[in-house]
Amino acid sequence: MSLKHIEQLLKPRSIAVIGASNQPTRTGNVVMRNLLQGQFDGPIMPVTPHHKAVNGVLAYRSIDELPEAPDLAIICTRATRVPAIILQLGRKGTRSAIVIAAGLDTLYTAQGTNLQEQMLEIGRQSGVRILGPNCLGIIVPGLGLNASCAHTTAQPGKIAFVSQSSAVCSTLLDWAHRRRIGFSHFIATGDAADVGFDEIIDYLGRDPKTQAILLYIDAIQDGRAFMSAARAASFNKPILVIKAGTNAEIMAATSRLGAEKIGEDAVYSAAFRRAGMLRVGDLRELMAAVETLAYGKPITGEQLVVLSNGNGPSIMAIDALLQRGGRLAALEPDIVSQLQHIIHSGGRAINPINMLGDALPALYGDVINILLQSQAIDNLLILHAPSGLSSPTAYAEAVIKAYQQHKGRKPNLLVNWMGEDAAVEARQRFAEAGIASFRTPEGVAGAFMHMVEYRRNQKLLSETPDSVSDEIPHHPERANNIITQALDDARLHLNGEESAELLQAYGIATIPTKAASTPAEAADQAELLGFPVALKIVLPDIPLKSDIGGVVLNLNTRAEVEEAAVASLNRVSDLYPEAKLSGFTLQTMARRTGAHLLRIQVQTDPVFGPVILLGEASSVWDIHTNAVVALPPLNMALARYLVIQALAEGKIRERQLYSPLNRQALCILLTKISQIIIDHEHVVGLTINPALAVADEIIVLDVNVDIAPATRQRRLAIRPYPKELEEHFTLRDGREVFIRPIRPEDEVMHQAFDQALTREDRYKRYFGELPQFSHEQMARFTQIDYAREMAFVAIAENATGDAEILGVVNAQQDPDNFEAEFAVTVRSDIKQSGLGHRLMQKTVDYCRGQGTQYLAGMTMLENASMANLARKLGFTVKYKREDGLIDMRMKLQD
Repeated sequence: MSLKHIEQLLKPRSIAVIGASNQPTRTGNVVMRNLLQGQFDGPIMPVTPHHKAVNGVLAYRSIDELPEAPDLAIICTRATRVPAIILQLGRKGTRSAIVIAAGLDTLYTAQGTNLQEQMLEIGRQSGVRILGPNCLGIIVPGLGLNASCAHTTAQPGKIAFVSQSSAVCSTLLDWAHRRRIGFSHFIATGDAADVGFDEIIDYLGRDPKTQAILLYIDAIQDGRAFMSAARAASFNKPILVIKAGTNAEIMAATSRLGAEKIGEDAVYSAAFRRAGMLRVGDLRELMAAVETLAYGKPITGEQLVVLSNGNGPSIMAIDALLQRGGRLAALEPDIVSQLQHIIHSGGRAINPINMLGDALPALYGDVINILLQSQAIDNLLILHAPSGLSSPTAYAEAVIKAYQQHKGRKPNLLVNWMGEDAAVEARQRFAEAGIASFRTPEGVAGAFMHMVEYRRNQKLLSETPDSVSDEIPHHPERANNIITQALDDARLHLNGEESAELLQAYGIATIPTKAASTPAEAADQAELLGFPVALKIVLPDIPLKSDIGGVVLNLNTRAEVEEAAVASLNRVSDLYPEAKLSGFTLQTMARRTGAHLLRIQVQTDPVFGPVILLGEASSVWDIHTNAVVALPPLNMALARYLVIQALAEGKIRERQLYSPLNRQALCILLTKISQIIIDHEHVVGLTINPALAVADEIIVLDVNVDIAPATRQRRLAIRPYPKELEEHFTLRDGREVFIRPIRPEDEVMHQAFDQALTREDRYKRYFGELPQFSHEQMARFTQIDYAREMAFVAIAENATGDAEILGVVNAQQDPDNFEAEFAVTVRSDIKQSGLGHRLMQKTVDYCRGQGTQYLAGMTMLENASMANLARKLGFTVKYKREDGLIDMRMKLQD
């Protein structure tokens, strides 16, 4: 969606309500009432032929009679009228509409056209973008905009909430109103037939008034667009998500998308992690997260200090903390000594601190004052059980006073005041003071761990991978020949020998394998391999061949091989007379003693495309209980994270009697599998079961590869490294350089390049003097999303033979792909070599090929060489002397 159109949706200057009504029970009346009560300061134009005025506002009989084209139209009519109304709005010039009505996808015209499809097609042709249908509407409190049929409104705040469920919207609105928690935006997408999460996230990610984004998702329709938007926004602000429908069967039965478009819940979880988002389990956890985001601050450490007036609450909180991988902090000896002087005998002065049940409010304040002196406390949790010595409110006020009056560094503070009626006022005081308050010890511990898990996801998002990608041998042309030959033979499954050869083309070790068509040929191949051998029937329609005796091990003679092959044929004929037997696979027997047996699988998800599964070898395997999941492409850092996750969740178990698992070798194997997926769009399924992991290597014993003649475009949810953009270039002095897209592995080299720039060049590049960048900052330069930006680096060997960056150019596209902004820097000693011109020309060619309309840049007034280069390339150059800047702009499309 164009940012201009989504701005008209979320920041309209004028609104029309189609189907406005004076009847209180009609949606058109509720929407009008909410708009007027929200004090929206732009024109509100009710459209209805039944009333001259609605709620005291002049009404118009039709859309044609409106005095101007509204930025936003809210359609409150019955579903059957919606397509015609969209057509009229398009003719009027309106570009954004909210459709409240439900059920368009179940209704048809007399000609058999689905009403929802008709609405979408009319919207596309007339340029009207649609939020909904089956939609509650939007609330933007900062604008006084309540364009919804909600029962209440939202208070201004810094959190955006986007939900497909109107019921969840209403529930959260009611809860937040009671807690005095506000929102920057409150958006119900409904069925999200047109405007989706990706476009809204793009807008909210750039909105300075939105500091965090919460999502309630039933299903995603465009995996790549969602991942691209979410990854970009996650670098700047927290995104928390609750995903409904963990049970695939129930989700398929209740969703309007259909079972084939739902996708696996485990894949959704992997996608959320990869995008740097945090998934919460249910609505209760989501509300706890809202509380934390509304009043908490970003944590700088993961350790927690717990302070309470009894053992029970702290034990419950700590149990919940440790179960989710949290940690307690150690207090400095000086702090412990001070606490021992004021905490009563029988209490506890080390973490967790117990002040006992007879603690008065003053003791709370004194203990907090001591704790706030510590430089080691990053997070402080205070729990309070009701006491007969004073009111819960008095204890709350003591905490608030001590925390607010402290002028130095403060830890992140969370509180849990237990009890119901007695604690209501105390919780209200905490809300007024901007302190996150929770009802249960487990709830506050869970909310804290949300913050920790989000921090960990962010670290993963910016982790620098090892530079091994260039060292991994792979020959995609060999693999492509195997796949092409199979497709030419009208086969959708590679035989065992072909599958092994495909893996070998990527440097993956396989057990010696031969294919055979008959029992006699199987015996011949076994003699060539050498005994003992394993024999497997090739049945593309039956993946679990061992279940029907289709795998026979330790065959030691030619006669045994023939006998086993004939017996396998007979069993298949008896059990599956319709099955198509493609022959046999022969393999040498591998020694399995002390080795880990692993299973690695590639399957294609309907939402996020190909995904990689990792677990222990088994014939019975379930994605939820036996495997961890990752989205390709994988680099070494992401592969290492997947292996650690598999070990932590028990999906792979390191056994005492086995050889230690070679994690580095497993990570390299996973990156090779990832590269196979990237290079070969016809590979739709791949199962390695088992892979034999011994101390020094991993050998694939059995592999099945499924192929398809054609797959959907943009099949990968994350655009992979575009290797086709690599090139070699000769500088004017004859020096060879390698120009390629930037990669995450380039962080160290890019940091060295930045540090090697002269002070003047850095000043020109960043429009001012900046300190050296941190790891997290530098990661943003090197870990780019190729779907929305590009950076090219020029690399050459220095005198010691090490690779170094000589120049870099980057271009960032806006979400509309209307304009890309470039910046180019070449090392001072390389200038006048032709490198700057080549980098810029490559960027121009790339953006033109992407369909970008304009390429633009800006430089300082004194940077005459950049202005001259831009002119040579065809840019229009304008001097803004009053601002000290030069604007450079080129039209890329005719």
